[in-house]
Amino acid sequence: MGVVVLVDVLAGPGIGFLPMMALGPAFAGLIGNVRRSVVIGVVALALSLMLSVFNDQLGERRGYTTLFSVAGVAVAGVAATAMRQRREAELASVRSIAEAAQRVLLRPVPRHAGHLRAAVSYTSAMADARIGGDLYEVVISPTGVRLIVGDVQGKGLEAVETAAVVVGAFREAAYDEKDLMAVGERLERALSRHLTGEKFVTAVLAEVRERDGATLLNFGHPAPLLIRPDGSVSYVEPPERAMPLGLDIEDGPVPEPHVVPFAPGDQLLFYTDGVSEARDQFNRFYPLDERGDLFKDSDPDAALASVRHDLADHVGAPPHDDAAMLLLRYRDQ
Repeated sequence: MGVVVLVDVLAGPGIGFLPMMALGPAFAGLIGNVRRSVVIGVVALALSLMLSVFNDQLGERRGYTTLFSVAGVAVAGVAATAMRQRREAELASVRSIAEAAQRVLLRPVPRHAGHLRAAVSYTSAMADARIGGDLYEVVISPTGVRLIVGDVQGKGLEAVETAAVVVGAFREAAYDEKDLMAVGERLERALSRHLTGEKFVTAVLAEVRERDGATLLNFGHPAPLLIRPDGSVSYVEPPERAMPLGLDIEDGPVPEPHVVPFAPGDQLLFYTDGVSEARDQFNRFYPLDERGDLFKDSDPDAALASVRHDLADHVGAPPHDDAAMLLLRYRDQ
């Protein structure tokens, strides 16, 4: 507005730059609060009135038209500011509720569980809500450390609700049941009461006991990645592909528990397809099995952060799917 005044005064009364004064109130609606927009609108009207006198337009139709235009834009700017602030408050409230829901659904995993160290990373495709359909949980049970990493079919609030059912059922079953197969059956029964149609949940369950290796039970989920101390990696494939949870394991192959050697210095990475199926601009999948060097950091959280940043660099765009990772490390001491 100061530039408009300066240019108008230097150009003289013959050239009318006065209508450009409306730019001030117009841009005021983009930033600041209502009070700031009102002050800018009042200043714009005062400057417009002064320039109308300077340009001898005060008693002319053109001068009145310009003043009414500036006043109208000023009022619109104040209204836009009020609406923007209301939307920002609503978004902040939604984010606060989503964060509270996420803390209930996806609680922080224990960093130390006996001889194990754990770290998690979660990236939601719904950036504003910060929550999605991927799930994880770690439970220290009487028989050992048990965990689950899963992926609910679909997105949005329905997927979040299903994830809550799975996590809730796992927290109870992981502590009560004697073996992983019984835990899987509890999850199947819980989902049979919740899911409709052909919805399903892929998941991998694991139980780790000291000196007994890791027992895995895979319900149609991507195979975990085993990282040895020398940096070599391999996928831990199940003996036979099984049906996901929610599709009734009686109608398809039943998952078989299989034991994986898990010794000091070894690491197991559990993840969802938001990691393994992430593609770059050339439609190439993320080469997770070529990233063994990223897990050499002594801090498992830092190692997962390196993988997350490398995954983001590979995609080069906002994520199209939720991506969850859980790293389990057998401590050397």
